[in-house]
Amino acid sequence: MKLIALQIKTTANFQENLDELKSLIISCEKDSIILAPELALSEFSYDRMEEASTFSSKAIEEIKSLSKDKIIALTFITKKENKFFNTFYIFHNLQIIHSQSKVKLFPLGNELEYFSCGNEQDIKIIEINELKIATLICFELRFPQLWEKIKGADVILNPAMWGLKRKDHYESISKALALVNQCFVIACNSANDNMAKGSAIISPFGNVIKDDLKTKIEANFDKNEIKKVRTYINIGLDR
Repeated sequence: MKLIALQIKTTANFQENLDELKSLIISCEKDSIILAPELALSEFSYDRMEEASTFSSKAIEEIKSLSKDKIIALTFITKKENKFFNTFYIFHNLQIIHSQSKVKLFPLGNELEYFSCGNEQDIKIIEINELKIATLICFELRFPQLWEKIKGADVILNPAMWGLKRKDHYESISKALALVNQCFVIACNSANDNMAKGSAIISPFGNVIKDDLKTKIEANFDKNEIKKVRTYINIGLDR
């Protein structure tokens, strides 16, 4: 199994963004776990929220159709009861396996003015083919109490649009997440010019595979690496 972060740029053209994402997903190996950056199809698009949420409905169906033999994960602008959410979906076997909306909205980015908060209870470990997967969305990385909710995961996903000025923060916290949880982390950040990039696949022992010049960051998943670290340095996590 491959763990893949798609470090892509997002333009103002939603359809072009979707076409590029679909092409990249198709190019990925079967049985891969594929993560795209936060709001990879639309960015935050505060002046086009209605348009973006409508487009998301179409995009969700198209991405779902590519998930027959892959696990695909990304966030969309969604609308429910006249409120907008930044909602994360995991697709597998042509189905939506899990969804959660961003709980911790970034105050410096005006997110609180346009989005409603998700439910913290939705941040949890889910199992797909005996693999424990959990997700924190961008800014949620900074909250230690949320780390407790996903303790014991095999793979933690973090889709982000993390700013360039805080690049070191993103890379340091992502690595710490892997070390503290003794698991793999897929950190997937936007490649837009004002974003930090820093997308990486991080092992349970803290080995980092990253390249700011690449669109596709990938590494092999080996569950034995988790078992070895959790046995060698036993801090009480499931093995």
